[in-house]
Amino acid sequence: MSGILARTAIRTATRTAPRRSRGFAQAVAESENPALKTYLAEEQALASHAAHTSDLWRKISFYVCVPAIAVCCAWVYNVETEHAAHVEHIKHENGGELPETPAYDYLNRRGKPFPWGMNSLFFNPHANKNMEDA
Repeated sequence: MSGILARTAIRTATRTAPRRSRGFAQAVAESENPALKTYLAEEQALASHAAHTSDLWRKISFYVCVPAIAVCCAWVYNVETEHAAHVEHIKHENGGELPETPAYDYLNRRGKPFPWGMNSLFFNPHANKNMEDA
């Protein structure tokens, strides 16, 4: 019981004690504050560095990345053109059709047909063997 009374007395004393009002810091002129001068100099250096760095990456993007992408596009176009010509050559040798793909036992095994048929959901007649005919 005495603990409760002591705790209540402490709470009441702290609540009714006069509170000091917070004072305001006095303003110091910018020319007299060396920490402010240092901070502003660092901010200026950071802004200058950011401007130079962003300019550098803009130049890298335009003068390195864009030509590299163009070269890659040209290379891929040439490779795909050669591939298409090769496929057309094979078709020409076989009477206008691609030769039949060998029927290996380990390919296209199904325990049961798909609900939509024997072909996969992404069946492409130009790239996949038609399992309806097999």
